[in-house]
Amino acid sequence: MSLKVIGIFVTLALLLASTACSPMPVVTSVPAPTSAPADTPVPPPPDSATAATEVPPAPTVEPPLAARVNGQPIYLADYERQLSQYEASLQARGIAPDSPEGQEELAWARDWILNAMIEQALTEQAAVAAGIVVSEDEIDAYMQDMIAENGGEEAFLAKLEQFGDTYENARQTVRLQLIGGAMRDRIIDGVPTTAEHVHARHILVDTAEEAEHILGQLKAGADFATLARTYSQDVSTRDSGGDLGFFPQGILIAPEVEAAAFALQPGQFSEVVPSTLGYHIVQVVERDPARSVSPDNLRRLREQAVQNWTKELWAQADVQRFIEPATP
Repeated sequence: MSLKVIGIFVTLALLLASTACSPMPVVTSVPAPTSAPADTPVPPPPDSATAATEVPPAPTVEPPLAARVNGQPIYLADYERQLSQYEASLQARGIAPDSPEGQEELAWARDWILNAMIEQALTEQAAVAAGIVVSEDEIDAYMQDMIAENGGEEAFLAKLEQFGDTYENARQTVRLQLIGGAMRDRIIDGVPTTAEHVHARHILVDTAEEAEHILGQLKAGADFATLARTYSQDVSTRDSGGDLGFFPQGILIAPEVEAAAFALQPGQFSEVVPSTLGYHIVQVVERDPARSVSPDNLRRLREQAVQNWTKELWAQADVQRFIEPATP
C-alpha cells in the first residue's frame, strides 16, 4: 500500500480528526410595510394594555460538544464518529471490541482521539493565522489519486463504508492532512542546515564524589581521554575516550551536558555537571561556528522543531474538555 493510501486510512481509522463547521442560524426576513390607501382609516396607536406581545426568537441550541478550542467547537457527534471508526479498525484487525484487548485499546483511544481532534483544530487555526490555504484542486487531486490506488471509486467508497465514513468526511480529512503537512513543511524549512558545532567528550559516573575525584585528577594534569576509558560509565563513548563527536545545539539527550559544552572553549573542561543520567565532566576539543548539519542531526532537529511548535500551541491554547478522561 502506498503512502497516500496509508495516510488516508490511518487517518480515517486511527483518527486524525476533522472539525465541523458551526450551524448557521436561521434568519427570518420580515417584508417591509407598504403604504396604505388614502381612504384607509388609520387606527390609533395601541396602549400598553392592548399592544401585541412580542414573541422573542427561540434561542439557538448548540449541539453537544466534546471540547472547545480557543472558542472553536468540536462536536460530540464528530468525536463519536471517530471513535466508531476506531472500533471498526479494531474489528478489521481481528480484535473484538468487547474483548479485554479491545477494551484496553478503546480506553486509550478515547483520550487519544480527543487530543488528536484538539491538536488538529489548533493546527488549522495556526494555518489560518499564517495565511496557509489549501486549494480545492489540491484536495481533488489527492482524492483522485487515492481512488485510483484503491481500485476505482466503487472500491474506495466500499472501504470508507467499512470504516463507517463517507466521501465528504474523507475529503475533509484530506484537507486537514494537507493543511497539517503545509504547516509542518513551514516549520521544517525554518531549521537551518548550517549551525555552530562543538566537538566534545565527556566522562559519566554514578556519584558526585567519584566525579569530584576525577575532576581533581584532571586539574592535576591527567589526560581526559585516558580517564574516560578508565572510569566512564557511558559504554557508547568510553572506548573512544568519551568522544561525542561534533554536534549542534539541540541534539544531546542530556541538555546539561550540551549547555556545558557550548560554554567552553577548546581545551577547557567543565566542573561536575549533574543530569538525569548521572554526573559528567565535559571537555571541548574543537568549535566550528558554521558547520553543515549531518542528515541524522538535521532530521532530529526538524522533529524537535515540530514538537516544540506543537507544545507551544498547547501551552497557549484555551481548551475546554467535556469528555471525561478514560480511567487508567
